[in-house]
Amino acid sequence: MRRDMTRIEITLAMAGLMVSSAVCVAQAPAAAPGPIGPAAEVQAAYNRLKPNVLKAAEKMPDADFQYKPTADIRTFARIVNHVTEAQFHVCSALNGETADPKAVPSDTADKATVIAGLKASFAACDKAYGALTDASIAEVVTLGPVKRSRIGLAWGNVSHDNEQYAELSTYLRLKGIVPPTAEK
Repeated sequence: MRRDMTRIEITLAMAGLMVSSAVCVAQAPAAAPGPIGPAAEVQAAYNRLKPNVLKAAEKMPDADFQYKPTADIRTFARIVNHVTEAQFHVCSALNGETADPKAVPSDTADKATVIAGLKASFAACDKAYGALTDASIAEVVTLGPVKRSRIGLAWGNVSHDNEQYAELSTYLRLKGIVPPTAEK
């Protein structure tokens, strides 16, 4: 008898959970409409990251673009220029073009010049990411001696930019500046 009651209690409890879950789902706000798929996902990730990198570069005072926490690591300007350089390489390949090394400013250039280079690299990437489709992402692209899929290059760029943004954020914190993603 007790065993039957336990089964009945478990069955009723499960039914109650199912009903309450259905009620919660019915009350949940609808997901934001928009395209889904691999191309849309990498485009969304890129578009979320881009303003953070730009704002980080803009927040650092011009006088601190040559700042480096220790003598043996890169300056803030070098990290920004590294993003610029990497983006030009990847996004030029995605666009069927060859990156121009002269498009990357000198590491000793002033803030305005470094940021102009960064914005130009984002313009190249805007074009590249904007052209990605679910039909084109598997196409193979040559980048120097390497052959990669479009989606592989695009996600690699997003991953790289995220890593570099983390470094830019640390430099900002060391200067007492709140990074863009930590602003309230």
